[in-house]
Amino acid sequence: MVKCRNISKGKASGELIVSNNPISFLGGVNPENGEVIDPNHDLNGKSIKDKVLFIPGGKGSTVGSYVIFQMKKNNTAPKAIICLKAEPIIATGAIMSDIPMVDSPSDIESLTDGVMVEVDSDNGVISII
Repeated sequence: MVKCRNISKGKASGELIVSNNPISFLGGVNPENGEVIDPNHDLNGKSIKDKVLFIPGGKGSTVGSYVIFQMKKNNTAPKAIICLKAEPIIATGAIMSDIPMVDSPSDIESLTDGVMVEVDSDNGVISII
């Protein structure tokens, strides 16, 4: 069990998709299908739809919060978000969209691409399932 800090309430599970790069939702992710479209991002061409997204943090415009909200309405959003360090853009988007979000995981070694996890932000834990 990995301890973490609650940013946006809730619990969700799914396959982990991991990036070493911050992401900009405005212009970096297609809200129609959940695909990362930033040509310079390591997840370019991959979908974050229905995944648990693990990123260092966000970057870019504050409009990114609304892109996350639009993704939730389109059913293309990640199930949960894990950040090394939360910042206001993604945190606001997650809160507005009721997407569980945590940051500051106590152990990142076990959080690898493709692993199934449950994010329980209400209790501040990530479990490998």
